Amino acid sequence: MSGAHSTKTPSPLCSPLCSKTPSPLCSQHENPRPPCAGPSTKTPVPLVRPHVRRGYRVVPVYTGDVSGACSALFELGGMVVIHDPSGCNSTYNTHDETRWYDQDSLVFISGLTDVDAIVGNDDRLVEDVVSTAQAEGPAFITLVGSPVPFLEGTDLSALARIIEARSGIPTRFVPTNGMHDYVRGAGRAFEALAELVVGRDARSPHAPGRRVNVLGMTPLDFAAPTSASSLRSWLEGAGFEPWGCWALGDMLAGITRAAEADVSLVVSATGLRVARWLERWHGVPYVAGIPTGAFADVLRADLMQAIADGTSRVTCRDTRMMSAGDGRNDPSAGGTTFVGEAVVMGSLAAALALEGRPTRLVCPLEDSKALLAPTDDAARGETEVERSLLGAHGVVADPFFGPVCPVGATLHGLPQLALSGRQWLNDIPDLFQLDPIRLTSGPCEGS
Repeated sequence: MSGAHSTKTPSPLCSPLCSKTPSPLCSQHENPRPPCAGPSTKTPVPLVRPHVRRGYRVVPVYTGDVSGACSALFELGGMVVIHDPSGCNSTYNTHDETRWYDQDSLVFISGLTDVDAIVGNDDRLVEDVVSTAQAEGPAFITLVGSPVPFLEGTDLSALARIIEARSGIPTRFVPTNGMHDYVRGAGRAFEALAELVVGRDARSPHAPGRRVNVLGMTPLDFAAPTSASSLRSWLEGAGFEPWGCWALGDMLAGITRAAEADVSLVVSATGLRVARWLERWHGVPYVAGIPTGAFADVLRADLMQAIADGTSRVTCRDTRMMSAGDGRNDPSAGGTTFVGEAVVMGSLAAALALEGRPTRLVCPLEDSKALLAPTDDAARGETEVERSLLGAHGVVADPFFGPVCPVGATLHGLPQLALSGRQWLNDIPDLFQLDPIRLTSGPCEGS
């Protein structure tokens, strides 16, 4: 079994996950625009239907589901095994994970060979995983799929049961295949983790309080090193008790008590699946949003109300729907279009909506429709994003979306690790300290 720090060249089989390097087809990427580059003066990219439905010609794809699952489980003391020849692991630790610098994690690749794939030699995977787990002593084991075993039809759920029986360590399979984005992979990993360490059994009644689970926090959305501490400080300052963070800056012990929380705060779409799971099996309501600008007070009020009435709320969506007037989603009216992850961008948009500014959200990620307003766009692929941006005056997005912004639009760059990787890593702000008004008003720092 190959180690977690592999530096091999990514396998062509995993190339959908290895797209952080700008496409050579786009001359714009020879000198990428800085995060806050102002109005675009480029020649517009013609709107043509790509040969591959929902494909990408210029903009890199988002991080894949394999890396999303690994990122979700990185800090929790388990062992993650990616069943793949080698490319998916090097993609993950080269492009999608910043925590390798200061902490270790048991993330391994199975080193699937051609012979193993052809003859179905699953015994070697089982033996390698069991022997490694017995040597390392992880709290749990997770098998993560990739394109090759998916196309072969490898029954990784059955192999997980065999590994658990032989090792005595709880083992689960996260159904990934390298063909979806990180939101689905991390979301499924969090749900599998909940089934494993929280369970569906009813818990003993506990005294009511203001205990808050934080769900959906990984460096793929929150790459700034101060993110976890900033959110914790806000929760404590708002009168809440941080109860467990899924899964940045916390340990497994904080995760296992999630059913005892009074409310969950969903800070990205990766946390929505486990939020619904906790609501279904343990009656813990959830609120979706991040504290930013004027929206922070609204978010606090909804958290308090959810504790009181037990009703879940998508505050980042509902605030925009209630606050903005007619024409709020018309970019030609001088509004701002946000492109990216639905909870983060929706919260920033909500903060502007509370100031009376029209906003709109374009989300290119999966499993996010429940977080969008009826007039938002769930774009799939570069062409749909480009079409959704037609007529926009101001755009808040990762700088790599610059080539598909309309001519004359002002791009307010907000880099995201899950899209541009380390290209602008040092420019990624702490989203819990970000001023949405300043972000969208004139030149930004570093322009």
